[in-house]
Amino acid sequence: MQTPWGFPDFDAHEALHLIHDEATGLRAIIAVHSTHLGPSAGGTRFWHYADDADALTDVLRLSRGMSYKNAMAGLPLGGGKAVILAGEDRHKTPGQLAAFGTAIDRLGGQYITAEDVGMTVADMIEIARKTRFVAGLPVAGGAVGGDPGPHTSLGVFLGIKAAVKRALGKDSVDGLHIAIQGAGSVASGVALHAAAEGAKLTIADVDAARAQALATQVNGKVADPADILSLNADVVSPCALGAILTEQSIAALNTPIVAGGANNQLATPEDGERIHARGILYAPDYVINAGGMINVSTEYVRDGDASLVRRRIEAIPGRLEQIWVESASSGRNPAAVADATAQALIGRSSAAD
Repeated sequence: MQTPWGFPDFDAHEALHLIHDEATGLRAIIAVHSTHLGPSAGGTRFWHYADDADALTDVLRLSRGMSYKNAMAGLPLGGGKAVILAGEDRHKTPGQLAAFGTAIDRLGGQYITAEDVGMTVADMIEIARKTRFVAGLPVAGGAVGGDPGPHTSLGVFLGIKAAVKRALGKDSVDGLHIAIQGAGSVASGVALHAAAEGAKLTIADVDAARAQALATQVNGKVADPADILSLNADVVSPCALGAILTEQSIAALNTPIVAGGANNQLATPEDGERIHARGILYAPDYVINAGGMINVSTEYVRDGDASLVRRRIEAIPGRLEQIWVESASSGRNPAAVADATAQALIGRSSAAD
């Protein structure tokens, strides 16, 4: 029998909680990667997995990414993540959400949750009935908190502009072709920002109707999900699920820039070197997509207002530029540079390693 310690993505995680509530049918996993900088924080994903091993792999990878994301964003939080294993009908009940909130509360603040794929603000409200260790709750207009998606989108768009400046020498995306994988909350926000600045957009999503609706909204085109990564584009922006940059997909890339909001875009660490060897500028995902977590952190910690959230998000391009500068001077790929820096910040290794 293989234990979690034997999984390739187990990375000295501090804790792994397997949750089962027989009365509601809830099955969930909470992974705490690091509490070096503060309580572990990261959203909950509601997803139907082909098997339980896929769910475990996902939560291990996502929680590690949250440690890196929060550290690189300068937040007083560690990294954690949760997945709720959805049935084939992808139906969740208030009872399951209540049971999940109770499970979080029993951890006594070791893990703070928020929204992720498959979860909504309404779901956070249900969870918050059972625990105070939750963020992303509704707020009055202009206040800190609420749906993290728009904040993530803003950070990703600003990161795309930084990549365009570095790789193409342009201050704007006006007239550039951006291929966006995904049509959900973050992808839609990125598309709207880019369209407002004059970009030409191609959208792909497994939900064809949703892709068409977004393409119509931004006067763009629709592509088959199987083709989106290989389109001839100025920027390819993965904004759906992770592990999509593989040896095969990287070989098919036809773009100078990959910059998007999806978590864990690289299927393996080696893929960071593969994309670098092709001369393609890569924006490490947990750096460019930190806007939502910046908002959630500011809401939960209560250390600032909406203007501070905006300033913190506007610092994302500078962090990316530092990574790219170090990559250029050291010869290491940007993903490796970011990983080493984040590991040092959470006390796992030296940035010089």
